[in-house]
Amino acid sequence: MAARALAVQVVAWLLLWEAAGLTWAPATALTAPASDAGIRATCSEIILKQEVLKDGFHRDLVIKVKLGESIEDLQTCLLLIKHYIPSGLFVDPYELASLQERNIAEAVMVSENYNIEAPSYLSKESEVLVYAREDSQCINCFQAVLPVHYRYHRPHSKDGETSIVLNNPDLLMYCDQAGSIGMIRISFAAFGKALEFPILKCWAQSEVAAPCALKNKDICKWSNMKYKSVYRNVTLQVPVGLTIHTPLVCSVTLLITILCATLILVAVFKYGHFSL
Repeated sequence: MAARALAVQVVAWLLLWEAAGLTWAPATALTAPASDAGIRATCSEIILKQEVLKDGFHRDLVIKVKLGESIEDLQTCLLLIKHYIPSGLFVDPYELASLQERNIAEAVMVSENYNIEAPSYLSKESEVLVYAREDSQCINCFQAVLPVHYRYHRPHSKDGETSIVLNNPDLLMYCDQAGSIGMIRISFAAFGKALEFPILKCWAQSEVAAPCALKNKDICKWSNMKYKSVYRNVTLQVPVGLTIHTPLVCSVTLLITILCATLILVAVFKYGHFSL
């Protein structure tokens, strides 16, 4: 009878636990690492794709980011793309200012003493910050467009082209659960602590200091996000001159310069009015 009564009590306790929404699990399963694994399992992988559009020496670098359909509250997050432009390309800061005035793009040059007229062999890598915008044609997607231009390169002895490798950028994210710029914390009064925004907890690698917004001089701590790139990098082919053409080019240039100068002098003496 005592054994039967004990069995009834055990069954009753199990029913009460199940009715309360609790399940039996070892104590180790309720620790913080298990909760971290659960959050990581719910996060979709971040995918980044960059491609260069248009032809000629003036191109558009398009960067698209997809954060995954399972991620919620993206309206509280901002994406910042930190790109390193190789010496063979340049970004015109005056063009960026014009695009900002027309509300087409939000980007700013970080590098100082930047010369857009210098050839590639007298230039160095530059840094650009581009604030991505939500893509209306894709769910949970962001997009940024950056105009880039080819620099002049040294002539080659044989090949009439040179390669420019455009590496993948750094992807920075800043989220605000309250809808304003600030550190994201989700308050759980029942547990008496704060947890990071799930996507930041999943993929954030480090923190980077950068302006909170293009028109805001305040500095915020952005999370440097880990992502999967569609392409390892983008390689551009730039046409260059050949050294064997140097005598011909110099001769033709000199002849045209002399001819034009002669025509100008003739026109000045023929139609000009001189007073003594």
